[in-house]
Amino acid sequence: MKPAPQPNAPCGLLRDRSVLITAAAGGGIGFATAQRCLAEGARGIVVADIHPRRTEEAAAKLKAEFPDRIVLAHLANVTVEADVQALVDFAESALGGVDVLINNAGLGGSKLLVDMSDEEWNKVIDVTLTGTMRMTRAMLRRMQPRGRGAIVNNASVLGWRAQKEQAHYAAAKAGVMALTRCAGLEAADYGIRINAVSPSIVFHDHLRKTSPVELLESLASREAFGRAAEAWEIANVIVFLASEYASYLVGETISASSQRA
Repeated sequence: MKPAPQPNAPCGLLRDRSVLITAAAGGGIGFATAQRCLAEGARGIVVADIHPRRTEEAAAKLKAEFPDRIVLAHLANVTVEADVQALVDFAESALGGVDVLINNAGLGGSKLLVDMSDEEWNKVIDVTLTGTMRMTRAMLRRMQPRGRGAIVNNASVLGWRAQKEQAHYAAAKAGVMALTRCAGLEAADYGIRINAVSPSIVFHDHLRKTSPVELLESLASREAFGRAAEAWEIANVIVFLASEYASYLVGETISASSQRA
């Protein structure tokens, strides 16, 4: 089934907001979200990633599309606390304060649990779960004194579903959901909203390069619409959660997929 046409009429959901997005290089959810944030009126954005060339290219594309906005690139590895602090310091200074943090950094892989090494397990957990915690912790320390802000985490339906060879990734994403719930309650005391989106399968170039075609087609066929999601469809949900239209949502995980199981 063909995807719905991408909406082209912005609604100003993030007008005059400043945004920081991790893992925003390339053509996946992060970059699509950066585009949507700017289309919805964000005044400035920092796109962060660990790939120098792709990060600069992403920023250049966004700047060409939105020449009247602040678009900046910054290299950061969310598994390194010094990088996280430097990224937050840079974004806070360059944007005059960050209104929205979007935690998109994550790492997957396929491996049977009996064959998985501690290193393979720890790497996925460190990037996907602990990296999200590090960014959230650093940003809350800036947002809490201001008494406002929004944080959106990228989870996954694998936090709910069972799938072979995904024990590390599923555990990490389930952890992101739990982190969202607990941190969301704490942040609400300061007028800050933390929520998450839980996508099902989303086709993008990196996934196509690293996963067998047969597996991708099989997973997509199980969805109610009989297809994978487009990156912009997940970006739309993220922008909604970052906006004031989600003003009463706290610690929630929105399933942007056909079903949980």
